Order: sequence, then C-alpha cells, then structure tokens
Amino acid sequence: MQRSMLIYSFLDYLRFERVYSENTVLAYGADLAQFERFVQEKLEKNDFLEVTPEHIRDWVVTLMDEGNTAASVNRKLSTLRSFYKFLLKRGVAQVDPTSKVSGPKKKKKLPSFLREKEMDYLLDDLDFGDGFKACRDRLIIEMFYATGIRLSELIGLDDSDVDFSSNFIRVTGKRNKQRLIPFGEELKASLRQYVEIRNSQVVKCTDAFFVREKSGERLYSNLVYDLVKKNLSKVVTLKKKSPHVLRHTFATMMLNHDADLEAIKELLGHASLSATEVYTHTTFEELKKEYKQAHPRA
Repeated sequence: MQRSMLIYSFLDYLRFERVYSENTVLAYGADLAQFERFVQEKLEKNDFLEVTPEHIRDWVVTLMDEGNTAASVNRKLSTLRSFYKFLLKRGVAQVDPTSKVSGPKKKKKLPSFLREKEMDYLLDDLDFGDGFKACRDRLIIEMFYATGIRLSELIGLDDSDVDFSSNFIRVTGKRNKQRLIPFGEELKASLRQYVEIRNSQVVKCTDAFFVREKSGERLYSNLVYDLVKKNLSKVVTLKKKSPHVLRHTFATMMLNHDADLEAIKELLGHASLSATEVYTHTTFEELKKEYKQAHPRA
C-alpha cells in the first residue's frame, strides 16, 4: 500500500466513521501531506512505517525553525498521533513512532506591568478629586500596588482584617487559604484617611472594608475593575489595564528592589515558586530593553 493510499484511508475513516466536518478532514490531510513531503525530501524514506521518533523530532524542529508557533506544531503533531493510532488499529503498523515524541511547550506570555515612574505619577500627581469616592478609588489602586492582592481578595476584606497596630492585613485567597501581608506607614496613612471619611460620610450595612458610596454595601468586581481601568488609562497605553496588572507591578517592583523570590511568592499567595518565577523573566526582558536603548553598541 502506497503512503498516499494510507492517508486517503485515514481521511475516509475520519469522514465516514468519525463523521468529522469536511474542513477538519481537509486540515488533517494538509498536515499529513506536509509530513509526507518532509519524509520524501529530507529523509528519503519510502514508507510511513519506517519513520522513527527521531524523524518526527526532526520534523518538529524544522517546523519551529520555519516560524510555526508551538500551538500550530502541536496541532500538526496531534494529527500525526491520530494517524498512527489509526494504522495500529488497522494492523498496518506495529509501533507508534509518535508515542515517544513531546511537542514544544507554549511560550508563556509575560505579564504586563507599569513602570515605577508611572505609578509615582498615578499616585502622587494625578488628581482623583475630593470626597469619599475619590479617596476610596485612589486607595484601591494604592492597595493593589503596595500589597499585590487579588481583586477578589480586596473585595473580600473586612474591617477586622486590617490591623493598624501591627501593620498587617489578613487576606483570604484561593481555596480559602489565609495569609498576612504587611503594609508601610504611607499606606497606613491612606487607610486611616479612608476609614475616617467613610465612617463620617457613609452608612455601612456590612462588615466590608471597601464599600459603595450610596448603599454602604461591599464592592463588586466590575466596579473595581472599571475604576482601575479608568485611572490607569490616564497614565499608560497598555492594552490591559486591570487590577491584575497592578498585582504584576507589585511583584515586578519587589523583584527590581532585590526582594527574595520566596518572599514574593508568600506575599502573592502562590502555591508554587514556578508561578512567581515568571517575574524574573519580566525583569530580564526589561533589562534587555533598557540595555538596547542605553548602550551605544547594543
């Protein structure tokens, strides 16, 4: 049986037995035709059954060198896996050369963050206005930046979670895991000012620390997200302007000022260090950018 006949049989199997859509069948066919050309031109092999894991790895490397994304290569590799499973099921092949081949890992997107001077301008120079709402909105942005807490954690804060005597806030994170986050004198002053204005101007109806101006009820996610986005838009042109960007900014600034990675992990409430290590890549990329801009021979 010729190689092309094996492909045709596989595509008929997808079309009539698995009842895949014609577009999906065509996509599978294109992937297999591409691999078939590689086998013919690069490896000078005459049979799919002679293909080894090394040949498939060479194909994966070639695809990556040609500029294909990890997602695209993994999709093509998935096609090849399905093809060889079909050949095994029909008794045409005795071994599956794809079983020992791993696809390329998807490149993690580096988190967006604000630079220190942008945060300084936002908190020190931007006019938030007067009154309770202005004080609350500025404090919310300062809280995200100074503590790195998540949106849900900020909304969930109660008055009892803020300890002014010890300068700690108690945060309830994912899976109801609690942690203590310290805060400095600058944030402490902002917290006290907010509480003073809130207690004099708002009738509270919950134990929540952050409340709505008119109802005195706990804040909700969209309200906080929108106020953060509105104020970040005044100082940055980032595509993402969310509370999580401020969390990323906190972690990046901590790392830039020589904080220990393990300490940052604990402050952020990450379950493992691998989740925190992405900020080392962020910092490294920022260093490379600064070097290219500043060095005369970069």
